[in-house]
Amino acid sequence: MPMQLRIYVPPHPLVAHWLTVARDKNTPVPLFRSAMHEIGRWLTYEAMREWLPVQEVGIETPLGPSAGKIIDPNALLAIVPILRAGLSLLDGCQSLLPTAAIYHLGFVRNEETLESSCYVNRLPEKFAPDTRILITEPMLATGGTIMTTLEMLVERGAEPGLIRIVNVICAPPALQKIDRKFPGIKIYAAAIDETLNEKGWIVPGLGDAGDRTFGT
Repeated sequence: MPMQLRIYVPPHPLVAHWLTVARDKNTPVPLFRSAMHEIGRWLTYEAMREWLPVQEVGIETPLGPSAGKIIDPNALLAIVPILRAGLSLLDGCQSLLPTAAIYHLGFVRNEETLESSCYVNRLPEKFAPDTRILITEPMLATGGTIMTTLEMLVERGAEPGLIRIVNVICAPPALQKIDRKFPGIKIYAAAIDETLNEKGWIVPGLGDAGDRTFGT
């Protein structure tokens, strides 16, 4: 059976609440940052299900011995925030994955051609094949930036089946591109919007997450 892209939109009231706050154009910058932090944290929580390797251990409780499980301390974890907007989700992700390595990627989009070009690349030359990679990217619209990111990761040894994307809002054009080339990827999003405008922005979306995060 062929692989198929999986997009998870958790039906959680806190995700819905913070998404509404983030969408509102009247939300002030500090509150918008808090909303993105919370969305990043809750979606990362969902993304970690059955993803992190665990070890069975024996411990002593105050009343006697007990069996338990801990996250494998040797697991290789990485977070790849796509600048600038991906930084808005990073704190929430990092609060749950404090030992993960951070590798920044920065892209700028040509608003006429809608093509993106990379201006910051902090990826390692090679990833170990068992590295679990979490990408933070608030908007998956036309799919240009995320496709370039995935291609760069795979070229450096990343295993697509171990890559997950934390995303606030996605749209069909990006999802279709990912599905055609990287069907093993899993995406955790707060919402799927169906429309892009003539400038390639998701509608209703939430605007420019980078500008709103940094108040520019």
